[in-house]
Amino acid sequence: MNVVVAVDGGEALSAGLTREGYEVTTIAEARALAEVAGDALLGDESESLLRAVLAADAVVLEVRRDSLTAEVVALCDRAATRILPLCADDSDERVAAVFGLEQPLAANATPRLVAEALAAQPRSVVETADAREAPRVIVVWGAPGAPGRSTVAIELATELARGGKHVALVDADTHAPSIALTLGIADEGPGFAAACRQAELGGLDEKELTRISIPLGRTGVDVLTGLNRPSRWPELSEKRVAKALELCRSWADFTVVDVSSSLERDEEIVSDLEGPRRNAATLAALRCADVVVAVAGADPIGISRFLRAHADLRATIGGTTVRVVANKVRPGALGIDARGQIRRTLERFGGIRDVWFLPLDARAADAALLASRTIAEQSPKSPLVLGVRRFVGDVLVPPPATVAASRRVTRRYTKTAA
Repeated sequence: MNVVVAVDGGEALSAGLTREGYEVTTIAEARALAEVAGDALLGDESESLLRAVLAADAVVLEVRRDSLTAEVVALCDRAATRILPLCADDSDERVAAVFGLEQPLAANATPRLVAEALAAQPRSVVETADAREAPRVIVVWGAPGAPGRSTVAIELATELARGGKHVALVDADTHAPSIALTLGIADEGPGFAAACRQAELGGLDEKELTRISIPLGRTGVDVLTGLNRPSRWPELSEKRVAKALELCRSWADFTVVDVSSSLERDEEIVSDLEGPRRNAATLAALRCADVVVAVAGADPIGISRFLRAHADLRATIGGTTVRVVANKVRPGALGIDARGQIRRTLERFGGIRDVWFLPLDARAADAALLASRTIAEQSPKSPLVLGVRRFVGDVLVPPPATVAASRRVTRRYTKTAA
């Protein structure tokens, strides 16, 4: 885990965190981050510190009125970087509470306590729930609207393929399939519908899946494109989809499935109980999933829609693991402390305590769409890509508990006199 230490006299804390196995990339004065976020610190030092925060997993910040500001919270929100507050007294704790920073540590906390706090959130949930084998079928679902399901599915597949893994990216959306259009892939080929037909006939195997899929450059991702016309949705029946995804388990190391938002069971509103169901593909994929990545749009409307649909999702999948991702996080739609507001709202109204955040990076997303490439290929240092990478490492493929220590380089940043 990469850590930025923004603490006055933070050399001792940095050395202690290094001994605990953390990589301290930057040491700065407590107020330096506020000065950078407020454009009061300019030049190479400002640019270097900004880059460090964007790449960091967490910032250990000494909280004072001049060090923790709305601009600092907004900067860390955009970078999806956690803030671990260190407070000297009750007034500093109140400042931290205003910005939604919970469980602050004392300013004189030992490096071991700081290391334990860094490991406890959110990795504690991962260590207890995901100690088993990594999931093979990952379904990306989201509430109605445009929370970014397809974008998250594409970036998850790209990230999972790192290290030589073989990943299948499946477009099972029967309402608005978009993966082929996003990636500039011709959708006139056989795609997932052909896989479903072959699975029903008993002719689907690894060789056939390789033939009908389309490789996504050299990423290690093979794409099974979706329907090229919405009227073809009857081809994705529940039994066909279930069989095809089960065969994908032996073909790929991971299978990422993009599905539509609707969970409505058509038999409740029509009399033909034996007819095809447009939402059958979504329901079948969710029931086959090892993990469901539930995507919520990080704005008031998106969170409201997600909370209403989350109960239906739970009723559909039962005890299957759900990981909630708030996508397109930015302070503009929710004001200061967007992440804290989302977290508290989901916990209060949905009982959802664990949520991961992906920042909005419209420039990188637009550039990738223009080039018909993944964001990871087009802008590998995008905050969104780094957020997906942390999510995959924390939740889907957690790293071993013991990581070999590597060479660490630290720099100190202070405000220079005018």
